[in-house]
Parts: sequence; structure tokens; C-alpha cells
Amino acid sequence: MQQRTIGPFSVSAIGLGGMPMSIEGRPDRDRSVATIHAALDAGVTLIDTADSYHLHADEVGHNEELIAEALRSYGSPTDHVLVATKGGHLRPGDGTWTQDGRPEHLKQAARASARRLGVEAIGLYQFHRPDPTVPYADSVGALVELLDEGVIQQAGISNASVAQIDEAQQVLGGRLVSVQNQFSPAFRSSLAELRHCADLGLAFLPWSPLGGIARSSELGTRHDAFQQVADARGVSPQQVALAWELALAPVVIPIPGASRPASIVDSTHAVDLVLTDDELAALSIA
Repeated sequence: MQQRTIGPFSVSAIGLGGMPMSIEGRPDRDRSVATIHAALDAGVTLIDTADSYHLHADEVGHNEELIAEALRSYGSPTDHVLVATKGGHLRPGDGTWTQDGRPEHLKQAARASARRLGVEAIGLYQFHRPDPTVPYADSVGALVELLDEGVIQQAGISNASVAQIDEAQQVLGGRLVSVQNQFSPAFRSSLAELRHCADLGLAFLPWSPLGGIARSSELGTRHDAFQQVADARGVSPQQVALAWELALAPVVIPIPGASRPASIVDSTHAVDLVLTDDELAALSIA
């Protein structure tokens, strides 16, 4: 598969988002493991997770443990797979999401994530979402300590503005490697952050790149231009969306969530879909 870079790591240009396998509507464990194995078979070497990807309050880290189990049972070496996880978001168990960006929480959460993933150092650890009650620099400062202590190998941020990207880069002393923001045909307000990452050489990881769990299957219906290109090319509109995102900048690495093997396999084919200038122009204004 086509490769792109996150810091020193070379990873597949399409990653796998693990969230749908652990929250509301999640499939059974066997299908989730089969989905992860199908992604690996297709050449995916980036898997994104978070300690908050769970359903009930007493199962923090459900998705991390699931991914670790799937990697152990794969049957072939997986040392080349980068598992990126996140901390700073919480799920109390009542369906809501909250934030905890206190440095002491992030440092404790990172160590717990490393234990669940079964690694000495997390390949990429990302501050999940800014906490309005904690100065941003304080939260990012926890990543500095985690890097210096060897708990994590690389640091990233998520749901960040251009100003926060610059602040994080300053606090980290130039060691920021990635930004994970929402971006899709339906949600383009992070285009400024995407372009800023391209200017800085930071990996940009679009989450919900197909419009979200509930709407990804309706992408072609909601965005006619993507369906038109898909029909002309004989591919899915989801492939067109991912190919469009890949074409925006060489730092873009979409991480579509999946809970079925067929879904992630279809997504990986986007790396082979080269859109024309006319197609890209039409999709950019759609």
C-alpha cells in the first residue's frame, strides 16, 4: 500500500479507526477482530484508538484491549504496525463525553494505555480534546514529560485549532508530529488546520473522514458530486471521498472507522484511485 509518514514512522496512507468496534452499536468481538485482521491483510499499518472508546463506565480501554488482542492473534508479525492512542476524553457511561486535560490525569492515562496495549512505549500518543478548565500548555506539557520519560515515542494532538497547533509545537520544542481533526465532505471547517499541517510537515489525520458512523453509508446520497465520480469510475463514493482527502496534501492520512471487514477493505482501495484535476475541482466545491 502507498505509504505516508508520521514523524519517523512510515505507515499506510489509509489507517483504521477503532471507535465503532467499542461504542454504541458495536459488533461482537469476533467480527471486530476479523475487521482488524482484514485491515492488516490489506496492508493497513496505522490503527487509531483511545482509552475513551468504550460503552460502559467500567470498561475504560475496551478498544485498546481489543486491538492488542487482534494484533496478538493475527498469526504474522505486527511489529511494523503503529497503534496510536489518545487520552484526555472520558465517557462516564451515560452516553456523554467529558474532558480531563489535567497533566496528572494524562500521565496516568498514558501509562494505563501502554499496559493495555502491551507495549513499553506507545508509538503515538495524542491529547484527545482541549479541556476548557485547564490551560492548553499545561495539558501539552504532560506530553513533554511522557516523551522525556520514554512512556511515549511520539506526541500528537486532536481537535485543535491553528493557534493550538502552534502552541503545542512550541511547548513540545518542535516534537509535535500529528494533528487529528474531524474532516470529511460534510465537515470541511478543519481545512485551515489541514493546510497548516501541510506547511509545517505534520501528519494530518482526518477522523470521521466519511461523515461519521451513522452517515458514512449515505455519503453518495448527501453529496451528489462524490456519487457521480463514483459511478463514472465504478467504485464506491466512500473510496472517492478518501481519494479526494489524500489528494489534498501529502500529509493527510485518513482513519476511517470500520466494524466490518468489507468496509475497511473497500476504504483501502482509495489509495489506488487517482482523481483527475477536473474531478478534484468538482469535489472541492461540492
